[in-house]
Amino acid sequence: MIQHTQTLSTPTIGLDVGDSTTHFCVLDAQRAVLSRGRFATRCHVLLQTLAAWPASHVVLEAGSQSPWMAAALREAGFSLHVVDPRRVALISKDPRKTDRRDAETLARLGLGCPELLGQVHHRDLQTQADLSLLRARDLVVRSRARVIQQVRGLVKAFGERLPEASSKCFARRVAALIPAPLQPAVQPLLELLEHLEQTIRHYDRQIEEIAALRYPAAVKLQQQIDSVGPVTSVAFVLTIGDPLRFGSSRQVGTWVGLAPARHSSGDHDPQLPISKRGDGYLRRLLVQCAQRILGPFGKDCDLRRFGQRLLARGGAGARKRAVIAIARKLAVLLHRLWRSGEPYEPLRHARKACAAA
Repeated sequence: MIQHTQTLSTPTIGLDVGDSTTHFCVLDAQRAVLSRGRFATRCHVLLQTLAAWPASHVVLEAGSQSPWMAAALREAGFSLHVVDPRRVALISKDPRKTDRRDAETLARLGLGCPELLGQVHHRDLQTQADLSLLRARDLVVRSRARVIQQVRGLVKAFGERLPEASSKCFARRVAALIPAPLQPAVQPLLELLEHLEQTIRHYDRQIEEIAALRYPAAVKLQQQIDSVGPVTSVAFVLTIGDPLRFGSSRQVGTWVGLAPARHSSGDHDPQLPISKRGDGYLRRLLVQCAQRILGPFGKDCDLRRFGQRLLARGGAGARKRAVIAIARKLAVLLHRLWRSGEPYEPLRHARKACAAA
């Protein structure tokens, strides 16, 4: 399956990675194809196949297989460019798309204009394992919400409505209110909710332990900012990884997808919703924190006052806009405090305004 052409140039290798098979294309410095083929997506096969071009430049898209591939290739001495898939429209929109052509396209883009492809930063294995703990907890939390929704829907079909209750105590509060004909269907769901709640508490303890053990920055952030708990602070630190990745803290709001999208052309510059690019889990956590900051239990701070000013303007969707704006500012604030190590002042801007007046 492999065709070779002899050359002395340092090659660029494009990899189109699949779950079972990876296609590759090797180009020399003059963009001529040296070799192309495919191999099983396994670590030892990857290194064995690319051993013919040591210390070459490898280009591949970010995906489920890219973390271990990137680690193995770097350890073997290859230079690496992990491409943001959203930047490679030439692949997704190619009318003659094949894995073979995709590998060649990646190689040509990586050789010709790599700065336009973005650069995905993979986490180390320990960080990835700790982040997996957070994502596993999120799955259980979302499962709990779906079970509660299902129980409410089943009871509603019998003409009854269950009272408001927090997710933590829902099962205990409504157990005696389930209509008798529904007991066989609903009682196992209530028992499942109790089990899910115990699992969530188990994850919470583990997250607090790893934060205290490995991520002191996350502990400091949650201790300083009201409405930011261990889950959000640890997720923020793990998702970003290195605070020095960003030249300015303002870039974090855009990176996590909380800044408005742009599609300007000529005189046409429409107002668009947020881009929702980046890590959706972290974005959801930041929005939840913003909702608490703006809600009845939020403490007085610059973020809360900022959101209240936006609410005072009124208009359709005023609260939603205020929450998103607070979440964006919260992301910037968390990064700034993490990077600078400065103590948090909840009313810093308010104090400066009073001093200026």
